[in-house]
Amino acid sequence: MATIAPVGPSTAPAAENRPSRRIREPRSDRVLNVVLLVVLSLFTLTIIYPFVYIVSASLSSPQAVSSGEMWLWPIDFSLDAYRAVLDYPTIPRGFLNSLLYSGASMLLGTAITIAGGYALSRRDLVGRNIITFAFILTMMFSGGMIPTYLVVNSLGLLNTIWAMIIPTAVSVWQLIVTRTFFQTTIPHELLECSRIDGASDLRFFLQIAIPLSKPIIAVNLLLYGVATWNSYFNALIYLTDEDLYPLQLVMRNILLENSFDPSKMANADPERILAMQQLADKLKYALIIIASIPPLIAYPFVQKHFVKGMMIGSLKG
Repeated sequence: MATIAPVGPSTAPAAENRPSRRIREPRSDRVLNVVLLVVLSLFTLTIIYPFVYIVSASLSSPQAVSSGEMWLWPIDFSLDAYRAVLDYPTIPRGFLNSLLYSGASMLLGTAITIAGGYALSRRDLVGRNIITFAFILTMMFSGGMIPTYLVVNSLGLLNTIWAMIIPTAVSVWQLIVTRTFFQTTIPHELLECSRIDGASDLRFFLQIAIPLSKPIIAVNLLLYGVATWNSYFNALIYLTDEDLYPLQLVMRNILLENSFDPSKMANADPERILAMQQLADKLKYALIIIASIPPLIAYPFVQKHFVKGMMIGSLKG
């Protein structure tokens, strides 16, 4: 008769006391991770360094900037450039005008894009492929600057705030991204269920589609706001009243005022010419910093939704 060996603490395998074996990454994967880390670090450096240089240049003495002595941190700390900028009364007015144009473009453009993108994402929209093709066609062919100016003039929009808002109210690229977002995020079955419960199309759009669309709404708000904030060419064409100038056009005029033609200053003092050139360079850096403040403040608040909306909306539907 076979005997059963007693199983005691000394003979029982203690699985919990066994050392865990860590899966080693292949050498090729580790090399690839190091290469990717180096490449991304260099790419990040190429983005951060120019901004740090501009900030430091706007806070350094003109001599340190022009001689190349300043390359990273400020040297001979000075706020002369910002004091010179504040001496222009058109800067605050242009700043407020840009806020108005950007805010209006954000709200109007996002509202139209969300409504249009949702409509194009509906399977039961008659002729949606033809409408989509008509929108895409405008990305390939444009009437040009003169026909656009004539249209704006015929509508009576010249020298009004609407000339900065209506001509660029809708971006076709953002419309297509928004349509794709609705196609991939809101299933058609959800619409059918809401119809069974008696919800109308408008109620479904306002109470179901919109609350689920926060990421793409944030994307559109940010893109429309930044595009309008950085735009000056439309103002250069459509506006002649200086009280309506946006900040970008005001900054352009300030730089032109502080630039000089050496051929017209042949008999001028060389030290005065050098001082004017150095001041113009410092004004350029200071104006860049002032114009970059609002987008830098706004982006952290929408960064989470922005990344999600761009990733989902960029998928093909």
